[in-house]
Amino acid sequence: MKKEDCFYLGKIIKKYSFKGEVLAKLDTDQPELYENLDAIFLELRNNLVPFFIESSQLHKSELLRIKFEDVDTEADADAIMKSDLYLPLDLLPKLEGNKFYFHEVINFTIEDINFGKVGTIKAINDSTAQALFVVDRDGTEILIPMNDEFIVKADRKNKTIFVETPEGLIDLYL
Repeated sequence: MKKEDCFYLGKIIKKYSFKGEVLAKLDTDQPELYENLDAIFLELRNNLVPFFIESSQLHKSELLRIKFEDVDTEADADAIMKSDLYLPLDLLPKLEGNKFYFHEVINFTIEDINFGKVGTIKAINDSTAQALFVVDRDGTEILIPMNDEFIVKADRKNKTIFVETPEGLIDLYL
């Protein structure tokens, strides 16, 4: 399994018991969706390695307590500590309406209701306080905040995101 065929689910953050159980912090608004997984990929030395899950349950709402097969001691748990967790993209719940996953809108066209066609989404920058569409317009980079108030419509069929940005925002870049 390649990383680009997967999505980041979370990270193992600490040991839970002397029997090899670990706690994982999940990067999701719906941790209960991932409570009964059979297997998960751990990133170990830049490779995704499948691990089978013996049991798992939510712990204090946002953490997932996991007991992996063949991870039976504290030393076994230490070996996988701080590993990132991944799942295949096809396990992502389908989103509808104006909700979308960042990876699915790459290469979509961005169109502003007032300005017209802005360009193509090349990336999403989520390292800032507000996530941003990184849009390429004929070699010029335009940043548009991913604000619910700006997003008018996500048209998956035509691979277009319609936005209504504050007047002058796009002109700042041109």
